[in-house]
Amino acid sequence: MGAMGRASEADVVVIGAGIVGLATARALLIEQPTRSVLVLEKEPAVARHQTGRNSGVIHSGIYYRPGSNKAALVARGRTLLVDFCREHDIEHEFCGKVVVATTDEELPRLRRLEGLADQHGIPTTRVDRAGLRRIEPHAEGLAALHVPAAGIVDYGAVCARLVDEITARGGEVRTGAGVDALGQHRNGVRLETPLGPVDARSVINCSGLFSDRVARLGGARPGVHITPFRGEYHELTDDALGLCRHLIYPVPDPAFPFLGVHFTRSIHGGVHAGPNAVLALAREGYSWRDVSRRDVAEMAGDPGLWRLARQHWRTGLGEMWRSISTDALVRALRRLVPEIGPEHLTPAPAGVRAQALRSDGTLLDDFEFDRDRRVLSVINAPSPAATASLAIGERIAQHLIETD
Repeated sequence: MGAMGRASEADVVVIGAGIVGLATARALLIEQPTRSVLVLEKEPAVARHQTGRNSGVIHSGIYYRPGSNKAALVARGRTLLVDFCREHDIEHEFCGKVVVATTDEELPRLRRLEGLADQHGIPTTRVDRAGLRRIEPHAEGLAALHVPAAGIVDYGAVCARLVDEITARGGEVRTGAGVDALGQHRNGVRLETPLGPVDARSVINCSGLFSDRVARLGGARPGVHITPFRGEYHELTDDALGLCRHLIYPVPDPAFPFLGVHFTRSIHGGVHAGPNAVLALAREGYSWRDVSRRDVAEMAGDPGLWRLARQHWRTGLGEMWRSISTDALVRALRRLVPEIGPEHLTPAPAGVRAQALRSDGTLLDDFEFDRDRRVLSVINAPSPAATASLAIGERIAQHLIETD
């Protein structure tokens, strides 16, 4: 990763070296090998935030509305991701998952989920309690959907290989280079960074938790604010690892774009339990101690967040209580695996989800992009963006070629 001089130029600057930014830079270099591509990252290393703190799941794509960006890009992204892992000898596994209905009220939602999977052409098998026990002997539920296409991978390892490939193709990744200012002019874009100015013909904003702010730096009005939701995880102790063989999920609430507390096997052998989803007090607020006055003031003045709170205050209080009370978290986990106890859990690093929120209180449930002259912003790319990342990058690169 190179050092920056007093001033530099690039055909395209990608802001953000998470997996979406790196995948986009790679795709740009593949589509037009003579193009100069520079990735700017404010942290001292790549994949420090959403990418490096996620659960490592390769999503099957069963949840997403047919015709949506998520449905199309996850389907394409899974194929590209698997090919990339095989090419670069990155460990991955399609261990499969079960989506479990634990109450009568959840059974119709499970059937709808099965129908969605059929529309997407994703093989699933509906099983009863006995069938669930054959797959996950310690899980409990009235019925479940077995999804063999779900898998696990180390996205940090994927990012390391993406950096290698970007460099090999003539691109550059510069760390410690956050963007302080961004001005569009007739012939391009001037970016100001701590390491000096950069001039670019085009800019791709993949800055995740700060995507809306970076878009506004360039003069765009994306119509959303990023709202940070912290996902707090625990790991199962060694003596409890046998309680989860694969991935165990609840039936998701269609009114809320989170998948609920679940169990996730790691490619390295551990098992994560969680996450909950609590409003973070900073965009990079990985604990209750992390508080940003600017971020809190911005959220307090956001009418969309107040509308969201009025609509989902019961859900929000439940998430907060599980954050504070281990007993409450254990009760939620026991709905899926009754043998889990507090002695089986140890705290694990939290992640923060960058969730775009409209002023009417609507949480965006799809990948969203915003183009303002020479700046294209990835405005909303929460989970399953890691699974879809190579396809997102491919789409952005093709769009840039068509419109440049």
